[in-house]
Amino acid sequence: MNIVNLDNMDVKGISIRTDNSSEMSPSTAKIGALWQQFYEQLASNLTQGSNVFGLYTHYESDHMGRFDVVACSDKLTAGDLASFQIQSGEYLVFKGTGEMPQAIIDLWGEVWEYFDNNTCQLKRAYTTDFEHYINENEVELFISVKHG
Repeated sequence: MNIVNLDNMDVKGISIRTDNSSEMSPSTAKIGALWQQFYEQLASNLTQGSNVFGLYTHYESDHMGRFDVVACSDKLTAGDLASFQIQSGEYLVFKGTGEMPQAIIDLWGEVWEYFDNNTCQLKRAYTTDFEHYINENEVELFISVKHG
C-alpha cells in the first residue's frame, strides 16, 4: 500500500444508490447489476486508452450509511451519461489480482480490516473512493484518507 495525491478527475457513467448491508444479500444487491448494465450497454463506447472505474461517492455517513456507486470511465463516448468527479486529495492504494469480482470483494475486505485496526493512523475521509480496473484480472482500490 502507498499514499498518492490526486487531482480532480472527471468521469462519466451510470450509477445506483445502495449500502453495504443491502449488498450482502443477493435479493437486495445492486452493484452486480450495475456492472452488467455497464458492460452490456456502454463498454462498446470505450475508446482506446479508456480507464474503467468503480466510483463510490456521496457518502451519507461512513461505511454503514448509503452511498452512490458509479460504473464509469474517463473517456466514455456515449451520449446521455451522468458526469461525476473523483475528488482531489490523498488516497491509500490497495492492489489486487485474481478473477473478478472475487478479487475486488477480497480487496474491500482488506480495506475494512486495515481501517478497523486500532493502531491505524489514517482515517477514511468518505469523500470519493474508487476502483481502477487495470485489466480483467488486476485492480487498484483508492481510498480517500485523512490523518488522525
